[in-house]
Amino acid sequence: MQKNTSTLLQTYLQYQGSPFSDPGFSAPELQLSSLPPAAVSFKIWHALDDEERLGHAQGAFLALTQHLQLVGDDQRDLNPGSPILLAQLGAARLRAQGLLGNMAAIMTALGLPIPPEEDTLGVVPFGASAFERKCRGYVVTREYGQWTDRAVRDLALLKAKYPG
Repeated sequence: MQKNTSTLLQTYLQYQGSPFSDPGFSAPELQLSSLPPAAVSFKIWHALDDEERLGHAQGAFLALTQHLQLVGDDQRDLNPGSPILLAQLGAARLRAQGLLGNMAAIMTALGLPIPPEEDTLGVVPFGASAFERKCRGYVVTREYGQWTDRAVRDLALLKAKYPG
């Protein structure tokens, strides 16, 4: 799954044109208020209890499934002749939904409450420019990769804590 996130980000950037497709493109300052960032200090991450750790991931992957749908819709409009990109975005959304379901099952097994599903996107500015939609897609595909990496660490920590 982690390899797929890197491939998705690179494919996404390739289809957006300059400056996104320029070698070494990175814009870590770009964020979306409707999508929680995965980046957190090690000290804070390590201090999270199981409920917080899984709750953060659950909320993030719920938001990601909604955002990946929006990015896919944007890309159907912006890059209709890009079946590879559209397929990768669709697969990413399905993987995010699968991980969301797996996390809910883990939370249930641990006796933890599952956060209620909510509309994380809220009001979407459908009049956004092509550049704004490309920026939004960049942030979503970047955060999808970072949240996947974080979820792998979270699950490895839980596996070590609850072997068998």
